[in-house]
Amino acid sequence: MVKLEVRKNAYYDSVTLMIISKDVKKLPGVKEALVGMGTDLNREIAGNIGLAGEGFDSVTANDFFVAAECEDEAAFEAVVAKVDELLSKKTENKAAAYTPPTLEGALKIDPDINMAVISVPGKYAYEVAQNCLEHDINVMLFSDNVTIEEERALKEYAAARELLVMGPDCGTAIVNNTPLAFANVVKSGDIGMVCASGTGAQEVSCIIDQLGGGISQLLGTGGRDLKKDIGGIMMKLGLDALIQDPKTRVLTLVSKPPAAEIAQQILDQAAAGGKPTVVCFIGGDPTEIEKRGLCAAISLEDAAHKAVALSRGEQPEDFTGFAMGQEKAETLAAVEAAKMAPGQAYVRGLYTGGTLCDEAMKLMIGKLGHIWSNIPLHPEDLLENARNGSSREHTFLDFGDDEFTVGRPHPMIDPSLRAERVITEAADPGTAVVLVDCVIGYGSHEDPAQDLSEAIRAAKDLAAREGRYLAVVASVCGTEGDPQSLSGSQMKLANAGAVVLPSNAQATRFVQLILEHL
Repeated sequence: MVKLEVRKNAYYDSVTLMIISKDVKKLPGVKEALVGMGTDLNREIAGNIGLAGEGFDSVTANDFFVAAECEDEAAFEAVVAKVDELLSKKTENKAAAYTPPTLEGALKIDPDINMAVISVPGKYAYEVAQNCLEHDINVMLFSDNVTIEEERALKEYAAARELLVMGPDCGTAIVNNTPLAFANVVKSGDIGMVCASGTGAQEVSCIIDQLGGGISQLLGTGGRDLKKDIGGIMMKLGLDALIQDPKTRVLTLVSKPPAAEIAQQILDQAAAGGKPTVVCFIGGDPTEIEKRGLCAAISLEDAAHKAVALSRGEQPEDFTGFAMGQEKAETLAAVEAAKMAPGQAYVRGLYTGGTLCDEAMKLMIGKLGHIWSNIPLHPEDLLENARNGSSREHTFLDFGDDEFTVGRPHPMIDPSLRAERVITEAADPGTAVVLVDCVIGYGSHEDPAQDLSEAIRAAKDLAAREGRYLAVVASVCGTEGDPQSLSGSQMKLANAGAVVLPSNAQATRFVQLILEHL
């Protein structure tokens, strides 16, 4: 039976309702559920999953609704009761703090505000960000779907006033030891970072922390900043700020390869700054970097090792091995491969972090030759219908890409869709290895390792019942200081049967070893 409850003119934020939808689906007797506002998108989703039953046509964008397919009336009553319980908790959490409805109201409470984190629908983001800049407030623009013209206009306006616009679609920053959005608890130190990559920035900063180093500032720029259309405006401004910052002794730049002319400008600026600099243009050519006397990194992990070495006054060296040692890694990979059945040949990379997915593909493409993906390295490798279709041969998926986030929170907030795919890939007799990331820290799911470990157990059991062995290789991006704990998360995944490596790069290299032994 499909049941509906509508509450007129009641508003709740979309991320809260998405998470509540996930929780109520787990209740006994519930086959499907959707909790949301009656927006066009939610109406479409309800129709697609069979929940647009009697009375749904009258739901408007100003209405809150609970729709569910249940076994009986009692199951639906339990759904409504659970929704009310979760909404009450959210209200109680908010009650402790006054949240001004306008920027002007916030400034009346604290006239010294100098940083705003903006997360509004993209069509409103420009106006909100511009208002902050006009009040001399730096901006971290989390919103996506901001036009390239609006981004350039905001950044030109900000740069003229020596203000930051980190974004749009900027997910990570650490400013004066304060993590913003998706970020981790890292030690304070003398390594300054400017990054056009969210999970790339997290991976580097977390490994720096694990190696005993520390971060002075971590400034995000948004992924499009180094495109020719923008010109690296914020990368240049951030780099200049860190060059002048007395607390920053070592610079680290992280990005996908920029437009050639923009890369030259950035590298010239870094070289002229006079501070030791590590540059990680993921998958890019190191030649231009090294000829300017800068230090080129071959992976995100390598960038962290080199930054810490420079911070200690040591000579940086390429890090391409395994923390466990090459011999032990070879032996373990051979053991994993020996358990597999004939026909198991492919790796399925399932990522919540887009930069980590991109890095893994770039590290593997030379040996695999061809990787299907929703964020392909080559246009001809685009996997159509990645969300609902099947994987092909070697396939890597970024679950944070738009195709997977329509009507859903980012997978680092709600990793359930990725968890479902882990089990789906286990049902494919061609799957040999599932490669996954687990990103912890502020902004992420309260326990992503638990969610993932349950999926790993189910996937391994499914493969075993069909006479196959499924290898799962994982890495955790985080620190011991994070609320979820690095070691605790690693242990949960290992206990579920995953081989857990210290970094995305090491996990990727280990998968290559398994494939070579098949």
